Amino acid sequence: MNVQRRLLPSTSALAAFEAVARLGSFTAAAQELDLTQGAISRQIGLLEEQFGRRLFERDSRNVRLSAAGETYAEAVRAALGQLRDAALGLMSNRHSGVLNLAILPTFGTRWLMPLIPDFVTKNPDITINFVTRIGRFDFARERLDAAIHHGLPDWPDADSTLLMRETVMPVVSPEFLASRAIATASDISRLPLLHMATRPGAWSEWFDAQGISTPTGPGMQFEQFGTVAQACMAGLGVALLPQVLIAGELQRGQLVPTPGQPMQSRSAYYLVVPHDKRGHPPVASFRDWLLGQVEKEPAVLAW
Repeated sequence: MNVQRRLLPSTSALAAFEAVARLGSFTAAAQELDLTQGAISRQIGLLEEQFGRRLFERDSRNVRLSAAGETYAEAVRAALGQLRDAALGLMSNRHSGVLNLAILPTFGTRWLMPLIPDFVTKNPDITINFVTRIGRFDFARERLDAAIHHGLPDWPDADSTLLMRETVMPVVSPEFLASRAIATASDISRLPLLHMATRPGAWSEWFDAQGISTPTGPGMQFEQFGTVAQACMAGLGVALLPQVLIAGELQRGQLVPTPGQPMQSRSAYYLVVPHDKRGHPPVASFRDWLLGQVEKEPAVLAW
């Protein structure tokens, strides 16, 4: 077998290997791929013979990856994912291609998603695939082209384009406000505070901006914005929330501001694009469209 052939095993063998590596079972892999267990075993055997390395450790009851197999499995999983993405793009879009975009859960659903039909109408040859991500991740490993990020413009090996600043304000339910004496910002320090796990220093930053000592007592903590907003509307305490994301609740009177000045966060919303995706046409089209949408939202920019 020549060197080139040895370095390029069949996709059938790679699919069998990836399935066994992921499921930890020849039987389960055979069921998933609609093959016999013997066919899976033959494909793995061909790979091991081709490379001259044992990819799995086997005993009478279990199968597990060898050290070499673990390293190879990670690369195979990424390669097969790229092949699937390429095939999907080829079948669904023959011209402009596919944009794999990471979005923040609440910003994506409340601000971005209602605007996406306009992008689809103007860019019918671009297919967008959405995934939800919070915080940083490896673009190459996740096979993503761009991300909407909340934070600072310091993502390594990527360009960060400012979309909008963020202003936060303390809010409560109308019933909560009516049942307590809240005349000044200092009064908030004596009330139950609702915290976002992804923004642990937000309340301290706000109290510092008001010239008030930060309370040291415990408060409820939540992982997602939607849960914090619901807890606040249920009267469980005071929440420090971005105005851009609670505009609807404020307009409907479900949440009301408390005394104390709104504060511009140190963090902002950015479109982040890894350096190797700068020239990807769907990314450029989406960035131009997105900046145009931000310019149409003067109320958002004024907050």
